[in-house]
Amino acid sequence: MEPIISRAGSHKEFFIPEGCYIVESWNTEADRAVSIARARVLPGVTTKAHRLHGIEERYLIMEGTGIVKIGNMPVQEVRPGDVVFIPAGCAQQISNSGGNDLVFYAVCTPAFDQAGYESLE
Repeated sequence: MEPIISRAGSHKEFFIPEGCYIVESWNTEADRAVSIARARVLPGVTTKAHRLHGIEERYLIMEGTGIVKIGNMPVQEVRPGDVVFIPAGCAQQISNSGGNDLVFYAVCTPAFDQAGYESLE
């Protein structure tokens, strides 16, 4: 694979039925090993429970505060700088518990593929 720079601003934000806004910063056929998306959850919103089959996910919290539900783990508060690891096939959900947008990066390995997504609602 040749070197690539994916420029900020070259990807549009869009709303997904899960209940948040996404910017796919990196999800390309040239690199199926990883994908990176910026997620934005509005105040008071809880995303729909779901799981990813065959895909591990990490949330890197950038702005705001939230509450995560991951599998059988007790509910946890998250803040900027926190990293949440979600094993493949594990139920997940996040709520914005603050007054400002909750912004985090979702890093998936291998790269996110809609075929691996399962809604739990």
